[in-house]
Amino acid sequence: QLHVVESGGGLVQPGGSLRLSCEASGFTLDYYTIGWFRQAPGKEREGVSCIVSSVGSADYADSVMGRFTISRDNAKNTVYLQMNSLKPEDTAVYYCAAMRTVVAYCRVRTSAAYNYWGQGTQVTVSS
Repeated sequence: QLHVVESGGGLVQPGGSLRLSCEASGFTLDYYTIGWFRQAPGKEREGVSCIVSSVGSADYADSVMGRFTISRDNAKNTVYLQMNSLKPEDTAVYYCAAMRTVVAYCRVRTSAAYNYWGQGTQVTVSS
């Protein structure tokens, strides 16, 4: 079956960095688009970033643009989210999700089209 599993979350001080990983199994990453989402306490889930694995085209939420970088290693069936200059407002549970690629670009606001979701990994930014 198709699964995605997040890892790499943890506690980091403001200004620090973390790299999240989203490992896919049961399907070939080349044909899927991967999205990163997050949900903070009391807040709605929001899109963070996405990448079309086959071509590497990506999109970012305005709140993370310039600080986060999404990338993929198709050989490892893994998508990464490098998070730099972390802020307390980045504290949330981060989820990755997968959908079959239809077009060569993605938009961070799209969530309903993602069929497969991970369990989430906690990111806490605090001093």
